[in-house]
Amino acid sequence: MALGQRLEKSVKPAGLMLAGEDAVLDLSGALWLPAHRTLVVSDLHLEKGSAYAARSSQFLPPYDTRETLANLHEAIARFEPACVVALGDSFHDARGPERMEPGDRAMVAALQAGRDWVWIAGNHDAEIGEGVGGRYAADLALGGLTLRHEPAAGAGPGEVAGHLHPCGKVAMRGRAVRRRCFVSDGARLVMPAFGAFTGGLNVRDKAFDPLFPKGFTAHLLGDGRVFAIGRATLVRD
Repeated sequence: MALGQRLEKSVKPAGLMLAGEDAVLDLSGALWLPAHRTLVVSDLHLEKGSAYAARSSQFLPPYDTRETLANLHEAIARFEPACVVALGDSFHDARGPERMEPGDRAMVAALQAGRDWVWIAGNHDAEIGEGVGGRYAADLALGGLTLRHEPAAGAGPGEVAGHLHPCGKVAMRGRAVRRRCFVSDGARLVMPAFGAFTGGLNVRDKAFDPLFPKGFTAHLLGDGRVFAIGRATLVRD
């Protein structure tokens, strides 16, 4: 049975032991760290549509922020975290917060209410100022984990990063399925992009080689569950 046909079963996340920490890979693309009651999301790229409209003739429907925040609301409602960490590139550019619709800004405030909220600096939004609540950090240590935006080839065990927007592709019985995915070797983790308008980089791209020199497992986000697929089974675009 093809992968896409198997994805309509019961919806469930996947568990993972990451550098000695229990982690849950949610189908939304969020990471749940139960010992810390912390939900981690990466690369929201809020206001990407408005950024394209302002800078070029390429028009994207201006609803990406609302859709991304709605998906984030569902994940927060599921896990009820004490802390949310947005792992960089939360806004598509530094002026993204200025372009947010009042209703979207109000939703961000509602999601932040009653919990700690950390914006990690990304390459798109390293200079965001105050005005969207929460607190800002270059990275964050959480137990045995270090949360940052860009993965570093020489980083030790426990790194959780985003930036690369990983996707995995599987070919089965003449059909190819491409999905967002988490990538991990058990020591470190690269997260999928959470934003509604974000693209993806195939995990067979050479950018992942120095991060996982001994191989990795791609945890593809299906319609009903997370599928753990070894590197050798994945195909290039």
